[in-house]
Amino acid sequence: MKPIIGGDPPPASAGVRQLTIGEESAGQRLDNFLIRELKGVPKTHVYRIIRSGEVRVNKGRAQADTRVASGDVVRLPPVRVSEKLAEKRDHPAPPREFPIVFEDEHVLAIDKPAGVAVHGGSGVSFGVIEQLRQARPAAKFLELVHRLDRETSGLLLVAKRRSALTALQDQFRERETGKTYLALVVGAWPANRKVIDQPLHKYLLADGERRVKVVAKDDPDGMRSVTLVKVAQRVGDFTLLEVTIRTGRTHQIRVHLASNGHPIVGDEKYGDFEMNRALAKRGVKRMFLHAWKLRFAHPSTGENVALEAPLPPELASVLSIISG
Repeated sequence: MKPIIGGDPPPASAGVRQLTIGEESAGQRLDNFLIRELKGVPKTHVYRIIRSGEVRVNKGRAQADTRVASGDVVRLPPVRVSEKLAEKRDHPAPPREFPIVFEDEHVLAIDKPAGVAVHGGSGVSFGVIEQLRQARPAAKFLELVHRLDRETSGLLLVAKRRSALTALQDQFRERETGKTYLALVVGAWPANRKVIDQPLHKYLLADGERRVKVVAKDDPDGMRSVTLVKVAQRVGDFTLLEVTIRTGRTHQIRVHLASNGHPIVGDEKYGDFEMNRALAKRGVKRMFLHAWKLRFAHPSTGENVALEAPLPPELASVLSIISG
């Protein structure tokens, strides 16, 4: 960490800690376990305390790539944390449960409301995962399997065991899951335009805000991105689409649809801003993008799981507003 010049030093964690590895962390590398356990501590410091021998596993020195086992006792030395992290520790996220679509001992699927980030960061103090952890203090393990934009509602998976997290993330990485969204776009989407295969490039604006754009297929910075589109319903001068993503790029659906001349209603980053203002006066208050269906193989049994989250009332009412 950067040295403190003047003032009080950043607070330290409370003395030496002895942690017993549970089944949910068994098999992890020691460095990865510590990075998760010592949130907010720079990775360079984590590796330093491992190399110096301050971290012990069953009273012995260990390497960063040591695999911890259930029942192992890990000694953690006191570490200094940033003032920002100390503030989070002293003022944790308010506990909150979310509508449950599916839950067992391995995985939790919730229907995330729009306007709630999935995790803290980038100017957001906390998100879904921090609130869930506060609401379920007895839960030994809760981690996001994937992400949704803050403005997007719908199905979000949370792993309750490390084995489930690894298995589900492998499925997402290998494109073995099915994720279908409902999106209302401006104009009449051509029924024969069913596949969008356009590379995307992520970049930052001058103020540090993240943006994404379509680039040429030979652009070295482009990431291949594939979106499947099906017309579900014509609604006045708009089209309700069923959108399935084959790749999980940042803002993929929003950018692909907008770049094809049909931005999502209410999208404040890539949308038709004049149209958004006009619709806001008619009561359309949010982006019309909803994670509607999700299909995956259960991480323990391998059985096919198919989930669905219906349109929330505020989006169902949009269809009535614009068709009237």
